[in-house]
Amino acid sequence: MDDPFAISQLGACRYESPLAAEVEESAEGQGVLFDARVPPGRSRPVSDAVLEAAGPRRRLYFDPPETRAAIVTCGGLCPGLNDVIRAVTMVLWYRYGVRDILGLRYGYAGLTEADGHVPIRLTPEVVEDIHQKGGTMLGTSRGPQNVGDMVDFLQSRAIDILFTVGGDGTQRGALAVCEALRERELPIAVVGIPKTIDNDLSYTERTFGFETAVALSQVPIAGAHMEAKGVENGVGLVKLMGRESGFVAAYATLASSDVNLLLVPEVPFSLDRVLSFLEERLARKAHAVIVVAEGAGQNLVPGEGKDASGNPKLGDIGPFLKERIASHFRGAGRKISVKYIDPSYTIRSAPASADDSVYCFQLGLNAVHAAMSGRTGMVVGYWNGHHVHVPMAKAVEKRKRIDPAGSLWTSVLDNTGQPDVSA
Repeated sequence: MDDPFAISQLGACRYESPLAAEVEESAEGQGVLFDARVPPGRSRPVSDAVLEAAGPRRRLYFDPPETRAAIVTCGGLCPGLNDVIRAVTMVLWYRYGVRDILGLRYGYAGLTEADGHVPIRLTPEVVEDIHQKGGTMLGTSRGPQNVGDMVDFLQSRAIDILFTVGGDGTQRGALAVCEALRERELPIAVVGIPKTIDNDLSYTERTFGFETAVALSQVPIAGAHMEAKGVENGVGLVKLMGRESGFVAAYATLASSDVNLLLVPEVPFSLDRVLSFLEERLARKAHAVIVVAEGAGQNLVPGEGKDASGNPKLGDIGPFLKERIASHFRGAGRKISVKYIDPSYTIRSAPASADDSVYCFQLGLNAVHAAMSGRTGMVVGYWNGHHVHVPMAKAVEKRKRIDPAGSLWTSVLDNTGQPDVSA
């Protein structure tokens, strides 16, 4: 049976790595169990599936002095993008001796000649301080480009390795590029570094920027709490990131412990039940704090069409809830004050936290190790306490979502004390 976690390689590794002395022979074939749990009555894990462990290899597919690498950042902004760019550049330069590193401008638009974006030459001096700033020094964009044009660009620019930094849509695009390269028999490695602030990419426990987003969410939640307590019948309403997965909102709620009601995409809610909860809460406490993930309640505020990346345009649940809450209590003749806060862009454009910055470096480091050994069509993930290689096809096959019957959601319910408001 085919191994669903097998990693593609361009060919035989003919060059000794400058890191060979640091690599134990046993490390070459190491794997990480997909499911390390041992059920009752068994002496071994229930699954034999193994993910390839990340790390340096003794031999390389690419000859470092002759290698040209490129990095592209795609999709929305996320804390840590500059940290990843810096990490890839520094490891290529100092650990492997690669001197030809390109930064491609404005996402996949930078992989087409028609857009005319000139790549940036990346060196340690160029990236020295970029981690101190949010955003991405390379720029970004949404939306697909013609795969054939992107492959033509890679071939014409003699690029050997492409690092793709982005989420689900970015890695789907990278997978299409890999398939086109394979059809043309071009030995170009494509290695992804998963970036999604929503933490919704499969087969990795955490994506960079997520920890920063949770930490920065504490200020607006605290502000909403103070605003709500400062007036009679005050309601603080905070909208956080989370198109299809409510991990940021859930972890921010647990970290705050000031939230009385959390609404996420995974648990459809009844507006009538939300309003009934508020009536009871305000009668009892005279204030309430609600956190809502951006993708929650889309049956109530359906969006129209799709964005440039092909994602459905979301209806704006935050202002909808604010208006419906206010009008409900006005209609009942009850005094209420609703304060609405949306910190999304402030969070997305912030520099990475210390912990995220370290994580970004580790992801960039292991992406370089994988690419130099000729691995391709994969992303660097983190699983069961180890950095691993995940086939792109597996990483994008489904979104990671909160399990409404799982321990995370149970913890949210225990922390908030909220009643069942599901539809």
